[in-house]
Amino acid sequence: MDRNQTYKGKHVLVVGLAKSGFAAAKLLTSYGAHVVVNDRTPLEENPQAQSLVAEGFDVVCGEHPLSLLNTSLDYVVKNPGIPYSNPLIAEAVKRDIPVITEVEIAGEVAEAETIAITGSNGKTTTTTLIGEMMKDSGRTPIVAGNIGTVLSEVADASTKDDLLIAELSSFQLMGTIHYAPKIAVLLNIFEAHLDYHGTLDEYAKAKGRIFANQKSTDFAVYNADDEKVVSLVKGTQGVKVPFSTTQDCPTGGCIKDGVLYFKGEKVISEREIVLPGKHNKENILAAVCAALLGGAKKEQIVAVLTSFTGVKHRLQFVEMIAGRKFYNDSKATNILATQAAISAFEQEIILLAGGLDRGNEFDELIPQLKSVKTLILFGESAPKLARAAKDAGVPTIMMAHDVAEAVPLAYEASNEGDIILLSPACASWDQYKTFEQRGDIFISAVHKLK
Repeated sequence: MDRNQTYKGKHVLVVGLAKSGFAAAKLLTSYGAHVVVNDRTPLEENPQAQSLVAEGFDVVCGEHPLSLLNTSLDYVVKNPGIPYSNPLIAEAVKRDIPVITEVEIAGEVAEAETIAITGSNGKTTTTTLIGEMMKDSGRTPIVAGNIGTVLSEVADASTKDDLLIAELSSFQLMGTIHYAPKIAVLLNIFEAHLDYHGTLDEYAKAKGRIFANQKSTDFAVYNADDEKVVSLVKGTQGVKVPFSTTQDCPTGGCIKDGVLYFKGEKVISEREIVLPGKHNKENILAAVCAALLGGAKKEQIVAVLTSFTGVKHRLQFVEMIAGRKFYNDSKATNILATQAAISAFEQEIILLAGGLDRGNEFDELIPQLKSVKTLILFGESAPKLARAAKDAGVPTIMMAHDVAEAVPLAYEASNEGDIILLSPACASWDQYKTFEQRGDIFISAVHKLK
């Protein structure tokens, strides 16, 4: 279908503004859709809604009235963060009105091909790596999605000379119907966002949407070491391209005898790669597979892997003060990410952790906590983390009000040669708007120590 005709004349309710809803409303209108916008924040406190009203949009603010569904709607476009338990969304589903996210719109309007990346951990690092690797490939890489830039907005502006590289969350993918990236990457599945999805199976099913509509001319890049990922890729029509850090993958990527291979050909020696952490080997393998499938030059891939040291808030080296190295891993919003961060170091670790209590315990973190000499906790989940730390035999457990208070406590408890690591194992929303804000406060507190 002509991308300019997909939404022409359709009646669409956009629920939830923020960046994605605001962009979706304007984009759909530009394609001839009849759009009504609904946001929970009252109009007088809502600059985005005010801007849309000034442009002539029909905007309803302050609540999510079910009466908005009493018209002939073709779609509800939902902000990814709004759960399906929301009464308006639940009623739309009950009435069989398609509920989509702006990622679905992106797939309809984009002229560029897409490499899409999802997984419980490592998405941003892998997405960033692919973006860097695709430079000088003959197509212009455009990095977007969950990484910060609204995907549908850049998709609309894309051409066949571009390549969209999209980081996608389970929230975004759950709201897709026909979305089909040329190259889909699934890194791993770990218990996360159960407050949103309800069960691990539902969460995994949402992640698996990345493969659902692929054709035989598409590629499905997947982690052959993750059983849940392997089960999700089975149904795809795309060409399966596995990667593994533990087994030979002649049709994909692997590491053998200290060398990274793709389809049996050497790409780079492990010792030349500068990105730290065992967990990053999987991210690197996934990125190499996707980039080479996308037409990247091997020379560019090698150049990236010999210079790329990481992404902000993802095991980011911040500073060395009096022999102590400070690392910001604020993006570690679940247990698996913190397990990987702790395992990346051989030195003594002072760990700063805590945040939103999502109802889970932290028993799975106990093996890694055994190598932590001091744990400084903050946020709602602090008591649960403290219980796990006691079971792990962590010598010193301290409480802080927040990250800013935790940093000087960590410094006082440390010795020369120690690693001071912010890796919360929890979301930030109990105290901070985003994990980025939490990480920035950590960085600021470290700099104040100087």
